[in-house]
Amino acid sequence: MTNRPFRVLGVQQIAIGGLDRMRLRELWVDLLGFDSVGQFRSEGENVDEEILTLSPQGGLGLEIDLMQPIDPARKPHVHDPALNHIGLWVDDIDAAYAWLSSKGVRMADGGIREGAHGRRVCFIHPKPNATHPSSGQGVLIELVQAGGQ
Repeated sequence: MTNRPFRVLGVQQIAIGGLDRMRLRELWVDLLGFDSVGQFRSEGENVDEEILTLSPQGGLGLEIDLMQPIDPARKPHVHDPALNHIGLWVDDIDAAYAWLSSKGVRMADGGIREGAHGRRVCFIHPKPNATHPSSGQGVLIELVQAGGQ
């Protein structure tokens, strides 16, 4: 489709969930050597996460988010599935949200909001419904505003 008013610039993150974030950390930080660059905790999103990166200088580098539920019995279950979501850099999140919505893509509740890094984000829902036949087809997809916007 040539009339798409935004571009996907690359993979921004891969979010991995587990009941014990420290076990995830052993692999990703201690054994694979990723750098820990931050923490994020949200009662509303039921998540306690550590943010890792391959690009500590910034830019459009790849991030790994290790996510543990604050309460495993409460939703959302950030540990199930273990590959929680992928994030994509976009050049214009407002245009992406409006255009995808107009094309019948089911967007997750919450619209565009501030994410863990202070960047603007929104999510493509993993499941379609009767009014929105397009979705992530089982995968939660986060769109992340690239640049200083």
